[in-house]
Amino acid sequence: MNTTLFNQQFGVSPEGVASAPGRVNLIGEFTDYNNGWVLPCALQFRCHVAWRRREDSEITVISREYAHDVDRFHSHDTYLPSTQPWANYVRAVVAILRAEGYTCQGLDLALWSDVPQGRGLSSSAALEVALLGALNAAFAWQLSATELARLGQLSENVFIGCQCGIMDQLIAVKAQRGTALLLDCQSLQTTSVSLPNDWSIVILDSNYPRQLVDSEYNARRTDCESACAAMAIPSLRDATMDLLHSARGAMTDQQYQRARHVIEENQRVNATVSALRAADMPGVAHELAEGHRSLVNGFEVTVPATNALVAIAKEALGERVAARQTGGGFGGAVVCLCHHSDVHQLVTAVNRHYTARTGLEATTVVGEASAGLEVRSYD
Repeated sequence: MNTTLFNQQFGVSPEGVASAPGRVNLIGEFTDYNNGWVLPCALQFRCHVAWRRREDSEITVISREYAHDVDRFHSHDTYLPSTQPWANYVRAVVAILRAEGYTCQGLDLALWSDVPQGRGLSSSAALEVALLGALNAAFAWQLSATELARLGQLSENVFIGCQCGIMDQLIAVKAQRGTALLLDCQSLQTTSVSLPNDWSIVILDSNYPRQLVDSEYNARRTDCESACAAMAIPSLRDATMDLLHSARGAMTDQQYQRARHVIEENQRVNATVSALRAADMPGVAHELAEGHRSLVNGFEVTVPATNALVAIAKEALGERVAARQTGGGFGGAVVCLCHHSDVHQLVTAVNRHYTARTGLEATTVVGEASAGLEVRSYD
């Protein structure tokens, strides 16, 4: 791992470097905070955190991506937002650790990342998990993988204000190379699901400017909670379509549609796993198409740009491609699964038609199913 940034800023070598990946969610959208199932896959893009302990309580943070910013605060400080928004994630992690009884001493930290930001590939969770991995090693806390993920989620829920589930942090910790991860968000049990050797993950970034994502995301979580209250159940994990129909009169149409999406999406996740294990591309394509349709009509989180990318992919390859919007929505990216031999045709179709339909230019990335948190300490 390259430690040049740390050496240049602080004049010494770091004690270690931790890194964690971004991710793409193949299917299982908005099911994580409803205690359902998700099927994410870590990507080759990673966030790195180099650390060195200090003798005092000051935490100094620099970032390659924000070269002129330096954030400084003390490990015992009450959480206050930084003037650099990127640094809030560092402050949030330190604050949640302190709230949970883990006190840091001072640290020098250097961050660098190639996880695309604001594209639904979970750059924030990559940072949280990499930082938690670094601190866990620096102070020998011996926190488990699941506990690291839980703390990352809590930092975002409590201090950043985004009511995300645990999926992003858990895949960032536990991913294995060459596989997706079937995650039961209620039990936190995970099962690796191998991807067929001749299949590619293609991410089509819409480059549509995302706005109001956190507020809209949180509003949909509230809708799900209201639907649960109407059905007198603790989470949508316990809902069935029969129960939802019987309680429809006690909820708004919007709450009904949100709950219906989650119930059916859980079924799609498990159907997709079966199809992946059978290397059944038409089967996977069907489940992702139904998932995207539900995001359009039930959860209402797509935009014309991501809908156009899905349509172009299907026009180009038909049942030879599985495509849907991925991530929190309101822009961001579309994930596609196709055979290696079809990647060129897919990318060519996007380059030929997307700008004409939307006025935007898509960014295309061929993803690799990569490993989760890695921590390296130096003697």
